[in-house]
Amino acid sequence: MVRSIYLDHSSTTQVKPEVAEAMYPYFSGKYGNPSSLYAIGREAKKAMEEARQKVADLIGAKKEEIFFTGSGTESDNLAIKGIAYKNRGKGAHIITSSIEHHAVLNTCKYLEKQGFDVTYIPVSREGLVNPDDVEKAVTDKTILISIMHANNEIGTLQPIREIGKLAKKNKIPFHTDAVQTAGKIPVNVDELNADLLSLSAHKIYGPKGVGALYIRKGTILEPMLHGGGHERNIRPGTENVPGIVGFGKAAELAREHLPEEEKLAELRDSLIRGILEIEDSYLNGHPKERLPNNANFRFSFIEGESMVLTLDMNGIAASTGSACSSTSLEPSHVLMALGLKPEEAHGSLRLTLGTGNTQEDVDYVVSVLPGIVGKLRMMSPLAR
Repeated sequence: MVRSIYLDHSSTTQVKPEVAEAMYPYFSGKYGNPSSLYAIGREAKKAMEEARQKVADLIGAKKEEIFFTGSGTESDNLAIKGIAYKNRGKGAHIITSSIEHHAVLNTCKYLEKQGFDVTYIPVSREGLVNPDDVEKAVTDKTILISIMHANNEIGTLQPIREIGKLAKKNKIPFHTDAVQTAGKIPVNVDELNADLLSLSAHKIYGPKGVGALYIRKGTILEPMLHGGGHERNIRPGTENVPGIVGFGKAAELAREHLPEEEKLAELRDSLIRGILEIEDSYLNGHPKERLPNNANFRFSFIEGESMVLTLDMNGIAASTGSACSSTSLEPSHVLMALGLKPEEAHGSLRLTLGTGNTQEDVDYVVSVLPGIVGKLRMMSPLAR
């Protein structure tokens, strides 16, 4: 029997049993609309507010600064478009990086079509944004800086505290996509100097289809949807109560188990050491300043998709990069931004660990992958 090892936790995570258990009553017995005045509506509202507090606690925020959305992507859109449209009279310049998630990049590209000016800050060979480059890009027309906390593909952690500090100094709203970091490493909105911060439940063993946006008190943005007064008019639409309750429970568990997530760095480093023994293999991203669960590699002369499919036949679930673009034939924009050639970028493999993974899992991957790489190179015209 082929063993099953899941190494794509940056794509999504399994819903923890405690999370599913917390959600279940709100599908049936406690199904009330939280905007209703009667008992089961008030019960749903109470559960939703308790979840809001738990999400706030995960990032050191106040409960009233958390607004629930349908996903991390929606949170990014709301933050960027909301600030852009609200402040258009003050200026139309936005600063972001060249390696952001598509939820940020495509939103910025859309705004460019609406007349906004966007500066895409380049990164180093290891995927780091230089705060000095951000500061040099600031003009008197800059109305928003949006830099992700950690890259979803290569795992590089950005100097968000410093970038947030310079944004604060220049009185520019600062947004960070923390979808990959919250629950993996300590995240505190005050320490990061963040005015807006995006979150997603399904990255921390919660349900899919629910996200949140932290909006610092005093930060004003334009809503992207219009309807009733839900989420204090910031995100109208009847709330996904079971999902929100699940998000709250997942956030609570993430706080409790944060040391376990940070300890994944030991397994990550073991994985990196073992895989870099393979000839013509390289680590993508920063060797030290990276997520504790992320290991991203490239292998000369082979395609990442072929590796993923062959690993799957050996019971290992992995990816070549962002799950949102896994069917795209285009090379990763993140790896291209590092200065890699298209053929180098196509040979990438992302392995992301979770708390259920073990040293035995790592050992199995390290034992299987060299043979897979060798066979694929034998078939590759690039290796000849």
